[in-house]
This record gives sequence, structure tokens and C-alpha cells, in this order.
Amino acid sequence: MEKKITDYENIPIKGIIIGLVIVILLFFSIFIVNAGERGVVLTFGKPNEIASSEGLHFKIPFAQRVIKMDVKTQKYEADAGAASKDLQVVSTKIAVNYHLVPEWTPQLYQEIGVAYQDRVIQPAVQEVVKASTAKFTAEELITRRAEVKEDIKQLLKERLQERGIVVEDISITNFDFSDSFNSAIEAKVTAEQNALQAKNKLEQIKYEAEQTVTKAEAEAEALRVQKQQITPDLIKLREIEVQRTAIEKWNGELPQVTGGAIPFIDFRQTNQTL
Repeated sequence: MEKKITDYENIPIKGIIIGLVIVILLFFSIFIVNAGERGVVLTFGKPNEIASSEGLHFKIPFAQRVIKMDVKTQKYEADAGAASKDLQVVSTKIAVNYHLVPEWTPQLYQEIGVAYQDRVIQPAVQEVVKASTAKFTAEELITRRAEVKEDIKQLLKERLQERGIVVEDISITNFDFSDSFNSAIEAKVTAEQNALQAKNKLEQIKYEAEQTVTKAEAEAEALRVQKQQITPDLIKLREIEVQRTAIEKWNGELPQVTGGAIPFIDFRQTNQTL
């Protein structure tokens, strides 16, 4: 009787153990690939040719494992040293926006692994920046910055696309030159500014001179017109106006002391006019 009870009590324990084993197997049999990722399934270390897309997937427990690779847009920044066409030392800071081709992630992992930034992108950026910078003089690197950027971008695309890495865009965040070159550029800019100021001043003087000539010509023309308009009748009218003004201001008394002759006023002519 006791033996039967013992066997009966062992049944739930076996069931629990079996259930735990099943749960563990299920846990190791499923994996989830999040948005913006691809899963590279390794079967005893060998990657499957097809990457697992986003969502829930199954794998063989203990025989397979999953490496998740980010296929969203990523950013890589680096400092690169180079020499310009005129042999000026140039330090460049560049930022690269890129993403992995989702279908190529198994091959990328097989050939390079997950350290593709250090093994592929970093040396490619260094080489491309050196090759592109050597095409331009130091001054052109500043004045033709857009062309320099486009050249680096195209060269980098060609280098990385064969690895399944797509270059979306690059940014040249800084160009730095030697102190002597910076001083030379500053001196040149200062000279150009002074020349521009002198030119503007000369233009101003020229403009003012033209204005003076124009004003003098206008005044001369006005005098010529006025001279043409002066007639004996006009002169007589102006004399009558002067005499009338004097009469209006005279108080009827003659000055007791005078320093000269008293002006003669023809009252008869004035009265006839009035």
C-alpha cells in the first residue's frame, strides 16, 4: 500500500519537470526581430543565406543562434588627415549617414562580422578623403566646399556598396589648416576688404562729383532762363515794388542825421501806378 502511494506522488513531479523542459525548449526555439533589424541565423556557426525579417521566428534550440544586425540609418564620424593639391596639411572632420542592405546582412556578417565600422567604413573614409582632398588646393577646399563634399560622397559610395553598405549622405563638419595658412588667408581677406572699401570710396567720390556737375549745370541753365526772361518792363515793375515797400515802411519823418543822400522817390509815378 505504501509503495503504491509513493509511485502516485512521483507522477506530479515528473509532469512538472517535463513541463519545464518543454517551456525551456519553447523559449530557446523562438526569437523576435525588432523593427529596423535583420536576424542572421547561425546553424552550428554557419549563417543562413536568407536574413530573418521583423517579427516572430523559430529556431532549433542549441543548434542555432541569431545575430541581430541594425539596418536603420546610422551615423559614423571620423577625423581624417590629408594634403591638398598645393601640399597644405588639412585636417577634416566628416560625418557619414549610412545603412546596411537588409538582404546582404548574412554575407556582411560572414565576411566581416559586426565590427564593419572599424574594418570597412573607417579605412574607406580615410582613403577617400585623402584622394578627394588631393584634387583641390587649400583655398578651393573652402570656396568649392560643395564640390568637395559631392566628390567624397561619390567615392565613398563606390567603395562601400560592394560590401552591402549604402551611403545616404555625408557632412564635412570642419576643415582645419596650419596656422601659417590661416594667417595667409586672413591677410588676403583683409586686403580684399580694404580694396573693396577703397573702390566704394572712389565710387562715392565719383558720384558726388557727378552730382556737383549736374547741380552746377542745372543752376547755369536756371540763370540762363532767368536772364532770357528779364525785360525792361520786368525791371520797371521790380523798381516800383521796391519803392512801394519803402513807402509802406516810412513813418513820414525824415532822419535828422544822414550819412549820405536821401533816396529820391517819385511819388507821382507811384501814385499813377497805384
